[in-house]
Amino acid sequence: MGSAKNTSSASRKARIEEMRRAERARDRRGRVVTITLSAVVVAALAVGGVVLFQNASDDSDTVADGKSAPKFKVTADGEKVWNAKQLGRTHVTKDVSYAMKPPVGGDHDQVWMNCNGDVYKDELPERNAVHSLEHGAVWVTYNDKAKPADLKKLEAKVKQTPYSLMSPVKDQKDPIMLSAWGHQRTVTGAADPKVKSFFSSYVQGKQTPEPGAACTGGKPQ
Repeated sequence: MGSAKNTSSASRKARIEEMRRAERARDRRGRVVTITLSAVVVAALAVGGVVLFQNASDDSDTVADGKSAPKFKVTADGEKVWNAKQLGRTHVTKDVSYAMKPPVGGDHDQVWMNCNGDVYKDELPERNAVHSLEHGAVWVTYNDKAKPADLKKLEAKVKQTPYSLMSPVKDQKDPIMLSAWGHQRTVTGAADPKVKSFFSSYVQGKQTPEPGAACTGGKPQ
């Protein structure tokens, strides 16, 4: 009897161990499948991200003179940022075809627009305004869809802020836009908190190619 019981007990233990091995094997296969699927998903998201980045960066592949347009990326909160190394800084006397509107950098006129809190009622020569951005100015622009109340508040802010200027740009995409050298964003209105953060970051900010350069003594309009 003892021998039979021992044999039966050993057999049960063997079956239990075999079941445990099978279960461990299933767990390992499950982990492998999970890891593989996760890798596939991550790769797909990465490819999608690259496609989105390229779509954003390739918004304008070329400009009128046939040169490649400078690339930009879009931050999580919607700000467009251009590679400063791709923005020309040569003084020119001829018209420049900019890849973005309003322009955020590139070759420009040797004379800047006055940007000591100047508010202009007419559209500005882009080549001069770009020079102001090179000096560290923030440029507030708007089209005819902007609300008069917002424009009044933005005018007051600009007039109180050295190294800023404001003017209409009829053909820009959105009602109110803010531009600095290599940076641009759309805002919903004067109360949009992004107005304050944009001014704080880019009025004579780190992006300025010529910090400390004058915003007076330039072109009055």
